Amino acid sequence: MMAFSFLLSFIPAQLSAETNDLIKDKTTKNESAEAKVLLTRLDQIKAMDKSKLSSQEKKQLRKEVRTLKTNLATINGGVYLSVGAIIIIILLLILLL
Repeated sequence: MMAFSFLLSFIPAQLSAETNDLIKDKTTKNESAEAKVLLTRLDQIKAMDKSKLSSQEKKQLRKEVRTLKTNLATINGGVYLSVGAIIIIILLLILLL
């Protein structure tokens, strides 16, 4: 009886792990597709002849480029540390070690 209850306690955990892996694979595929779309739009903007645009249109393009870059940064999800944070971490490590 004890072995049976022991086996049942691990089966749901393994099943949820498999579904989590499947969900992660699907989200990375979706995120990479979104990233490709954003990158192609950035390339299109870079390839444009901006000399013929008015100042208002240039301003809109700059705003669009900024939003595209922030969207790409959130999709990539990296951890960014400022220089000040790195210095503080190094000082703490020196003091503690």
